[in-house]
Amino acid sequence: DSVTTIGSSAFTRCESLTSVTIGNSVTTIGSSAFGYCGSLTSVTIGNSVAEIGEYAFSGCMSLATVTIPDSVTKIGDGAFYTCYSLNSVYCKATTPPTLGVDVFADNAADRKIYVPMESVEAYTTADGWADYADSIVGYDFDNGVVVE
Repeated sequence: DSVTTIGSSAFTRCESLTSVTIGNSVTTIGSSAFGYCGSLTSVTIGNSVAEIGEYAFSGCMSLATVTIPDSVTKIGDGAFYTCYSLNSVYCKATTPPTLGVDVFADNAADRKIYVPMESVEAYTTADGWADYADSIVGYDFDNGVVVE
């Protein structure tokens, strides 16, 4: 509970990690903090994280699901770059976080980015997010339901 920052490259290439839940005391995930953790399949980010650093999870080829809380205001360049299995991103923020370059590049071809249903237009037109407009889907986070 006393950890507030996960430093740059803290767990890079840690092949034994299969899932990560980042505690609510953490406010920053550093650059490449979990980069190239090939066995990592899911990530839940704590409710106090404001910033996800550049390439924080890049190269996590088995990562299939990530949940980004509404506290996140910035996602750095390439944060989820080359996560080839990433097919479900749940982004709870009603205001789209500032998005770096190539954040979701080279993910699964059928990847969906689930955002609050009332924020779909804001995401599909926001800088950076517009690049992924075809993947953005409205989601009711209270009931766990996709909104068409």
